[in-house]
Amino acid sequence: MAPQLRLNAVAFVSPQNHPILIRTFEQPRQDELKYHYIAHTSLDVIDERIQAATASKSTDCYLGLLYVEDVAVYGYMTPLKVKIIIALELSDSIVRDADVVAIFKALHTAYRRSVANPFLRLNVPTENVTDHSILVSAGNSRWQAFRKRVDEIGRAVGGFQ
Repeated sequence: MAPQLRLNAVAFVSPQNHPILIRTFEQPRQDELKYHYIAHTSLDVIDERIQAATASKSTDCYLGLLYVEDVAVYGYMTPLKVKIIIALELSDSIVRDADVVAIFKALHTAYRRSVANPFLRLNVPTENVTDHSILVSAGNSRWQAFRKRVDEIGRAVGGFQ
């Protein structure tokens, strides 16, 4: 991966648009709320890209550059409709799509490995459940290996030391 890339944040969002995991790598970690906002505002752009891809019958998971604020925001959607959003620090260097796709594939693999764990309980009965955070929550201790993999990817890309 290119050394000039700096990963500021990663967000995994469920098919129902509930956050699974939002991980920030910026030091100090004072802007975590900003990255929650970025993840949620990205969902509108992702929906537009998905509709356009459906109309053109595209099967590509990579959604490209979603928008630029004070970070460059890229999107990816897995075949099971889990959305992965990354925020890269803006720089003067050219960001190649191949480098961004490699980051997304590593993040997708980390998620897929965690979900494939037969001891990880993802779903509870959905009858009378009003708090959807218990349905898909990467914040509990069972998701520790997933968070560790995401942190390792962040270190490899240049997210933090």
